[in-house]
Amino acid sequence: MEHLFDRFLDPFGKKIVPGAASALFLEGTIAFKKSYGLADLKKGVPVNELTNFRIASVTKQFTAMAVMMLKEGGKISLDDTLVRFFPDFPPAGREITIRQLLTHTSGLVNYEEIIPEDFKGTIRDRDVLRLLKTQHGTYFTPGTQYRYSNSGYALLALIVEEASGEAFPDFTEIHIFKPLGMKGSIVHREGVTDVKNRAWGYSENEAGFVFADQSRTSKVLGDGGIYTSVMDYFRWDQALYGQKLVKKKTLAEAFRPGRLSSGALISYGFGWRLSRVRGYRVTGHDGGTCGFNSAVRRVPAKRLTLVIFSNRSGRLARESADQILERLLGD
Repeated sequence: MEHLFDRFLDPFGKKIVPGAASALFLEGTIAFKKSYGLADLKKGVPVNELTNFRIASVTKQFTAMAVMMLKEGGKISLDDTLVRFFPDFPPAGREITIRQLLTHTSGLVNYEEIIPEDFKGTIRDRDVLRLLKTQHGTYFTPGTQYRYSNSGYALLALIVEEASGEAFPDFTEIHIFKPLGMKGSIVHREGVTDVKNRAWGYSENEAGFVFADQSRTSKVLGDGGIYTSVMDYFRWDQALYGQKLVKKKTLAEAFRPGRLSSGALISYGFGWRLSRVRGYRVTGHDGGTCGFNSAVRRVPAKRLTLVIFSNRSGRLARESADQILERLLGD
């Protein structure tokens, strides 16, 4: 097992480089875990299983869970439209539903494409809403196509706040992290909260690795603001086999393919990408942002989950995860 992980994660462990934490969960146990490289190049702090990484878009499954919890509690319906929560939203808001936000079928414009050149500071979820209110069209008629949308998940975090009366970071802490014992996990607000055992982000150029921990979109929370460790993620992963957060019937919908208005199915559920590897159904997600990349692959039929979190930009975590999973399922 160690040889397999080392084969693909070796670049994370060479000399003084940003690292990665990897783990394999199997049938309710942590079957394997190994860390590579450094969480902090300046101080020489090594990565370990408690190191908290920014997991970027892997956050979306937590945002979706918050929505499902509110739906199960009767506070929202997945067929509610944007104007219920944002009455002054442009006309498209009368058509776009929560379900479409969850499955990336809303057609909302990508907020990163419409940030004004003279915008000062960093973007937050409320800024995303304000930017979207300046748009009077969508990429396509809501519900007719799939197009991955960070904008949708920023709005979902705001809907959680509107429906619950709690700030999104507080909701996740009170209703998800704390009940599951995820003590190191946090929806992080730079300059407001601290991340314990923090991995700092880096990118690579011709001169080597340079500090690259935050970008101007790093303060958008609903699409990618969570920090967590592989040990905390184990607690989350195991909760997805039970009913500690929501009932099985509610959770099952998150792992079903979304459906377009034409009836065609897409390979995305609620915060989860859906695929098949060697005949097995796989649910997972990747995360990539300034200074970090991450990958999660779950094979429910085998109660197997592969996790790789890294504090360097690029695709190495997700590419390694795919190659390791292929071999695990091929044995």
